[in-house]
Amino acid sequence: MTASNDSASLYDADSLRRFAADLLQRAGLAAPMAACVADTLVEGDLLGHDTHGLALLAGYVKELESGGMTRDGEPEVLSDRPAAVLWDGRRLPGPWLVHRGLDLLIPRARELGTASLVIRRSHHIACLAAYMLRALDEDLLMLLACSDPNTASVAPFGGTQAVFTPNPLAMGFPLTGGGVMVDISASITTNGMSNRKRAAGERFAEDWLIDAQGHPTNDPQTLFDQPPGTLLPVGGRSHGHKGYGMALLVETLTAGLAGHGRADPPEGWGATVHITLHDLQAFGGKEAFLRQMDHVAARCRDNRPVDADKPVRLPGEGGLKRRTSQEKDGVRLHPSIAASLAAAQARYGLQLAQALR
Repeated sequence: MTASNDSASLYDADSLRRFAADLLQRAGLAAPMAACVADTLVEGDLLGHDTHGLALLAGYVKELESGGMTRDGEPEVLSDRPAAVLWDGRRLPGPWLVHRGLDLLIPRARELGTASLVIRRSHHIACLAAYMLRALDEDLLMLLACSDPNTASVAPFGGTQAVFTPNPLAMGFPLTGGGVMVDISASITTNGMSNRKRAAGERFAEDWLIDAQGHPTNDPQTLFDQPPGTLLPVGGRSHGHKGYGMALLVETLTAGLAGHGRADPPEGWGATVHITLHDLQAFGGKEAFLRQMDHVAARCRDNRPVDADKPVRLPGEGGLKRRTSQEKDGVRLHPSIAASLAAAQARYGLQLAQALR
């Protein structure tokens, strides 16, 4: 997650949704898909994940224009058992595929207790935390994992050559008040943040990368050098075996179960996706689940902090508060986002929503 720039302009959330949907439709995306993708991207910014919100819109438009993203149609069902489904996403928009997948899984999880869907050949799925909102709304425990078999920027621990993408893993579940939304990656930072910092001529605060010879660096340019450097896994140079293990877990849940991944020819920017839903009532029951997790949440929140000005928070707590505030007062877009959309706006005769201030 990234904290939004306090000096950035504020925009009305609904206006941003309409603008994004209009732009995607003019680039050729079917209207229902465009609305779903637009809403998911704006949710990313509402939650504060501003490298995985509207920052992705210009790239999605280019993918539609080039044919890299499929504009209409349905996923192909490759296998369908009551609690386990495999789709070929046919490179349809990732956010739309994930939400269609949740529509399929929710009633099955209610009936069976647990239901899983794996999607191969999806396009990029944007901010994973945005989908956790449905887990909170539906009183479900949700797990979501994603890898992109078409590219690599993270080396295995001890190595210098990229094998993995950041391989994000997300989890969401309700509490009596609010809920928990975990959205983490197996690497210390992401490609999106690396691209943003490189474009701005900035470096990371710490050495979160290594160059091709294995030397630590804070310069994102190293990812674009020849030969390229790589992002470090979670745990860094001393304990990166932890992030390496996470990356392998995500690869197993996505490419392994999909039977499609890095062993296959690359097709372009995309994703392999794993979704599992657990119905709380199928196990110890919702009341018992909340008793346990409310207790754990209270122990975390009440924990004596290292810094009194930085109390312990639950994952997603800040994002949920930010979302409520920004829906009411306006979405604070990172300054780079408006600039990234200028060319697409000119091509299609659209204008980004007027800033509130």
